[in-house]
Amino acid sequence: MKSNQRLAAFLLALAGTAGGMLFFGCSGGGMSTSVSSQDLALNDSGYFEARGLNVMVFSNWYDGSFDDAKISGVEIIHHGIRTVTNGDVRLNPTPGQWDAIPEFVERKVDRDNGRIEAVLKYSKYDFQYTIRGEARDGGVYISVHTEQLVPAALEGIAGLNLEFLPAAYFGKSFITDRLAPGTQETGVFPLYPSSDMGAIHGETEPLPLASGKRITLAPEDPERHISVSSSESELLLFDGRNKAQNGWFVVRSLLPADKSGKIMEWFITAQTVRNWTRRPVIAHSQAGYHPSQRKMAVVELDRNDTPLSSIRLLKVDSHGGVTRTLTGSPEPWGAYLRYNYLTFDFSDVVEPGVYMLEYGDVRTATFRIGADVYRNAWHPTLDVFFPIQMDHMFVREAYRVWHGASHLDDALQAPVNHHHFDLYAQGPVTGNRFKPLEHIPGLNVGGWYDAGDFDIRTQTQNAVIIDLARVREMFGIDRDQTTIKQKDRYVDMHVPDGQPDILQQIEHGVIQLLAQQKAVGYAVNGIIAAHIWQYRHLGDGVNKTDNLIYNPRLDSLQSDGHTSGTFDDRWAFTNRSTPLNYGSAAALAAASRVLKGYNDPLADECLTFARKIWAEEHSHAPDIFRYPGLNTIGGALETEEFRAAVELLHATGDDIYKARIEDMYPDVEKQFGRHVAQIAQVVPLMDESFRKQVEPQVKAYMERLASAERLNPFGVFISTGGWAGNGGVIQTSVTCYLLHRIFPELVDPEYVCRGLNYIYGCHPDSDISFVSGVGTSSKKVAYGNNRADFTFLAGGVVPGVLILKPDFPENKEDWPFFWGENEYVVNVGAGYIFLVNAVNELLNK
Repeated sequence: MKSNQRLAAFLLALAGTAGGMLFFGCSGGGMSTSVSSQDLALNDSGYFEARGLNVMVFSNWYDGSFDDAKISGVEIIHHGIRTVTNGDVRLNPTPGQWDAIPEFVERKVDRDNGRIEAVLKYSKYDFQYTIRGEARDGGVYISVHTEQLVPAALEGIAGLNLEFLPAAYFGKSFITDRLAPGTQETGVFPLYPSSDMGAIHGETEPLPLASGKRITLAPEDPERHISVSSSESELLLFDGRNKAQNGWFVVRSLLPADKSGKIMEWFITAQTVRNWTRRPVIAHSQAGYHPSQRKMAVVELDRNDTPLSSIRLLKVDSHGGVTRTLTGSPEPWGAYLRYNYLTFDFSDVVEPGVYMLEYGDVRTATFRIGADVYRNAWHPTLDVFFPIQMDHMFVREAYRVWHGASHLDDALQAPVNHHHFDLYAQGPVTGNRFKPLEHIPGLNVGGWYDAGDFDIRTQTQNAVIIDLARVREMFGIDRDQTTIKQKDRYVDMHVPDGQPDILQQIEHGVIQLLAQQKAVGYAVNGIIAAHIWQYRHLGDGVNKTDNLIYNPRLDSLQSDGHTSGTFDDRWAFTNRSTPLNYGSAAALAAASRVLKGYNDPLADECLTFARKIWAEEHSHAPDIFRYPGLNTIGGALETEEFRAAVELLHATGDDIYKARIEDMYPDVEKQFGRHVAQIAQVVPLMDESFRKQVEPQVKAYMERLASAERLNPFGVFISTGGWAGNGGVIQTSVTCYLLHRIFPELVDPEYVCRGLNYIYGCHPDSDISFVSGVGTSSKKVAYGNNRADFTFLAGGVVPGVLILKPDFPENKEDWPFFWGENEYVVNVGAGYIFLVNAVNELLNK
């Protein structure tokens, strides 16, 4: 370094702002420095921003359906990664998902003074307060304001918390400046929790790893280095993972009991790399491309990046050499969310082989071009994911046992007037002959674990059966790689048994649906763990209960060999719901068609019950269970009845169902988008006049889909809700396939292929395939029932990219516990199997 450069650096170091940090050191190709006060500013999107650093103050709110989803409060996006969340007043040192959260009152952005305020309250304690964020002095001040004293019931309990993502800090150091001047405490964030636990206010809680007036995290890493300080309050550092595997590192200060007004203030600084620019992402299909399909890559750029003039397609040969196949100029698309985008069309390349894309110094993993790229892409989902999800069965894979035969003690009637967790509730009556907490016999058969948890959600079971039946009907899938013995409750993966696996999976689903109808006379809402400590269970589902029917006459650990006094059986929620019952009728009707020739008695039974449900539901006024926040009682009445009519017409050809479809269509047409998949399936069963009624609606529907190309560069509708949208992308693509079959002149097959490309990596944030084990680079850390091991279930499909308000797309690959981004759900897997076969059929017919 020349002498004048040394002098400049020395003078800059002397000019550090009070309370802030100013760092120098080579990192990422640039000098690293703390953000100065003039750099961190309130932007038009309502958060504090500087290059490499965003500080959000309640841009997002706790998940209203699933409580604390770790997407709320004060949050920090540090060099493009969200590493900090839930800066708020909380009542636990390391809050878990179901611990108390405050109610949101209002959020105010004061642009004149560069402040953001959020007003919140704990109604139970009559305690209202304000969290204020203000950028100045080279950092952000976070303060708590209240016009009242902290209620006596919250003294020593309420504290200001800030949570740090463990995966971002594993193996990195921390330093705390102790209360005594000149003393420090140092440590390393552990890969596995090892902190002490203690009793606090009657609860077992983690004890602090360290404490002080200032806590500095990762000082050795300029991309993760953050400091939290307080002039008055003691800061405590906790590891929440001893309390829950999905816990975070938490910095916390208890609120003072004797103050009002501004009762607490922290100062937060974060080191940034000078002129930091996020590396480009080349979004593309990790599974590859069929030679004849459109091939579009999307380059995602930091808004501070300068677009390059060229992008290259490289071909890999058998000797390890790489040749340039195509060089082109990427087309500017524009801005979406916080990034700028370019597109690159390489559809003209049709020669089979192994390829890579290269933009600047970014090179993708290899992918294939070939006519067979989709042929086997659904196999892991049917061969691995679905067997693992099978409830009430022992599931083996070679040397490994995935789980024992779980929940053989199913199920107790749920208590009345009860609000449960995970969107379940029981109303004032059971709806059947069983008393609250009485055992309902016969429910311990069939069904799949709904998602990363272990409940049987009937609405999901219905959807899986319908999609799998549709796959069998349209594509004739007869793959056999799994032994399934229902009578023995035994599954052996990768061991053929001479029977089509897809039919055995459908059989497994309808066994549960029929069991519900036989036990209580209608579809139950679902079967779920009775206690929150069971619901949080990770690992083998057989260990959730003792598999012995609960007997209240026995002591808690007493058993007679068939029953036990252990109150651990799951509960069946049994509110009568006409829409849900219609949903089961549709599933049973669909199953009846494909089970013929495989299990004729079961096929006949499915159709008998489907007809019976239809007749019974039309014999009385609809049963509509109204309870806020539930998603376990079926869809809209009109939607579910129409679906049942379609499936029954397809199964029977009976004019009664055709007439009902014609009667309902004027109302169904008003919400065409909601019913389009069912309409597409029924058009071939109706007369030409019905087809003509539908055609203009299809045109309008496709025009709406085309508008997605103007909304984002990926050409699909991307959900902005609290659950990422891969399920919707798949279902829209499936719908387009169904429409293309009957209106090929109106529906371009590109709309079918585009959704699958999105799932395989052509999406925001990264280029990873959202199907574990499918594609060169795919999800390896996901929210299955093995999530505590930071691993995956092959063939599972995760929800995908979650859009955090106002503009941050996220899918974590190093932290499985974000259910809205990473949780497998079985009906999405079934839809994916259909979509892959649809794309393969379109491109190879």
